[in-house]
Amino acid sequence: MNNFWTKSYPEGVEAEVSSPHKSLTEFFDDIFAKFADREFGTNMGATYTYREIDEVSRHISAWLQNQGLPIGATVALMMPNVNQYMPIVVGVIRAGYILTTVNPLYTPRELKHQLVDSETSAIFILEPFCKTLEKVLEETNIQTVVISKIGDMVGKKGAVVNLAAKHIKKAVPKYGLKSTNNCEVIGFKSVLKAGKSLPYTRPVQRRTDLALLQYTGGTTGVAKGILVNHQNVMMATAQFEEWFKPVYKKFSKDTQINTIIALPLYHIYAFIILLLGMRVGQHLTLVTNPRDIDGFIKILGKRPFHIFPSVNTLYQGLLANPKFKKLDFSSLVLSLAGGMAATQATANKWKEVTGLPIIEGWGMSEGLGVGTANPLDNTEFNGNIGLPLPGVDISIRDEEGNVLPLGEVGEMCIKGENIITHYHNLENKPFFTHDGYLKTGDIAAMDENGYIQIYDRKKDMLIVSGFNVFPNEVEGVIEMHPNVAECAVVGVDDELQGQLVKAYVVRTDDNLTEQEIQEFCKESLTGYKRPKHIEFIDELPKSTVGKILRHELRDKANNRP
Repeated sequence: MNNFWTKSYPEGVEAEVSSPHKSLTEFFDDIFAKFADREFGTNMGATYTYREIDEVSRHISAWLQNQGLPIGATVALMMPNVNQYMPIVVGVIRAGYILTTVNPLYTPRELKHQLVDSETSAIFILEPFCKTLEKVLEETNIQTVVISKIGDMVGKKGAVVNLAAKHIKKAVPKYGLKSTNNCEVIGFKSVLKAGKSLPYTRPVQRRTDLALLQYTGGTTGVAKGILVNHQNVMMATAQFEEWFKPVYKKFSKDTQINTIIALPLYHIYAFIILLLGMRVGQHLTLVTNPRDIDGFIKILGKRPFHIFPSVNTLYQGLLANPKFKKLDFSSLVLSLAGGMAATQATANKWKEVTGLPIIEGWGMSEGLGVGTANPLDNTEFNGNIGLPLPGVDISIRDEEGNVLPLGEVGEMCIKGENIITHYHNLENKPFFTHDGYLKTGDIAAMDENGYIQIYDRKKDMLIVSGFNVFPNEVEGVIEMHPNVAECAVVGVDDELQGQLVKAYVVRTDDNLTEQEIQEFCKESLTGYKRPKHIEFIDELPKSTVGKILRHELRDKANNRP
């Protein structure tokens, strides 16, 4: 690895790292023993210690091992950020099974694809999302459904929380999931009660064994599964821990760092930040609904917070609320941006209010969110994505796969022990270079110091509030409408969300309206994937071989010459 960029690393940050653990089970066992008496995290006013999370996860592991699931079975988790989330993650992995995390806002179509493609055998799901699962359950191979109520891990006030969620906030749509001959439906608390008296056997696991089946946007119109092994996860946390050394030096030994986990844990960025926090015994504040800005600000005001990972849109949402400026930022040490490009305007406002810069990085699900980052002791926002992290190798290639000289623009390709080597149920060759680098699809250039500037977030992919949206998927849904001949989807630049989805539609019936298409999309697409702009067009621009020229439509949508 010609890692010349390590000369630009902050003092004390090593160029290479390793993980001392042989598996994630060993990783978790070590963490829970080391930090047993510390507070693990807080959500909805309820705080758990590392010992208590360890206990809950062991009950889940024991119960799972006694359900007759086949070796190597996949278990799904469909929840927002609640106290139940990490005990289930740990419980599934320590039971010896493969975890697949699901976006709880998925439509039935999106959920069905992931559950079928991953061959999920069991699912843990929060009650408000049972209605979605109910619509597709019979089309999957799921044998067990574990339903958790919102208040199951918020202590004595749990019953009140559940009643409020169901009857006041109307957050739990009616559903009819019941046990059948083919599928058992059981409550989360019943699982914990049964697991207390069931035997647990620590599985034999290797670094190369599959741990996660993570799903990310797919150019084929559906999300694609990435095969993440134990080593990928352990290395990613080790790489981030090394990069965070300059931050940790700012704390006294008796300070327990409080990290805000407001981004959804099914998103790899939040997930790896949480694992990093566990690795060093942090307190983790879980925010279930960061879109409730007033509620989020109240949470931030309850205890000093030190590390704040976020995306540009959430930073903007907080800054727009006058109450945010009244918070005490004296304990804040790091504001980290990822998931989407942070803007200079947002960074300027953030520093004005908090006194700290936004530090930007870049990552992808295929690398557990670990790729590049600016030095965390930077004092100014610089608009680039920083340096390759320890143990990460990045090269800029041309279309033939040749390495380009420094300063030239090409496709960014990445390699490292945190990077996956295979996709699930796909031909892998097109995704990698001949020498094993993953093609990111991002167009970038690297300077003489190793800093990387991204010029285009994939040729066709959109990033809406930090989430990937692939045109083919949206186009495939819109074209199912009986009055649509064809369509093309592009991104429109948006200051708040990064990009918005715009659809150019060729209709077969002039009476078809924009509203009809938007309503049609609600059945099959999560909110951020739905077109916010629709324009009817007589004919889509195409090449001589019939390929839609999306770049022309992108330029038109953004008023570019």
